[in-house]
Amino acid sequence: MYQIKIGEHIIDISNESLETALPIKSIGETSYETTWLGKKTIIDIVKIDEIAKTIVLRIASKKYTFQIKEPVDVKLEEMGIKPRQAKKNNNLKAPMPGMVLKVLVGEGQTVKAGESLLVLEAMKMENVFKAHADSVVKSVLVSERQTVEKGEDLILFTS
Repeated sequence: MYQIKIGEHIIDISNESLETALPIKSIGETSYETTWLGKKTIIDIVKIDEIAKTIVLRIASKKYTFQIKEPVDVKLEEMGIKPRQAKKNNNLKAPMPGMVLKVLVGEGQTVKAGESLLVLEAMKMENVFKAHADSVVKSVLVSERQTVEKGEDLILFTS
């Protein structure tokens, strides 16, 4: 289940409900056509920010900013963990207990903002954690198939 925030409104959606509710046809690299309230409507992608998880769309000549929350974001928020708090710390910490499925980076590796770092299985879901900023991996403290506890350091970055 994903959440989309438009202004102060939050909408819960699943992939299936979105595909059936809004049939979209690609008409260009960043342009799409759909039928909305009986009218053909053009949707243009203006900007995608993968780190902030926002997308700016132009719909019928007006710009709208959408905040997208993936299932892991919703779970973290339910647990009282705010993404902005995590960004202040240089370390990637386990937000919940789970098992490391994949470590995608190594010590000394330079990573770009938005690059996948690690896959953690928690509550029967695979959660991919991404770099919040360009940085260098100082050390990887976990290995694949290792179980971790909430708050445990997983990856350290250089300052």
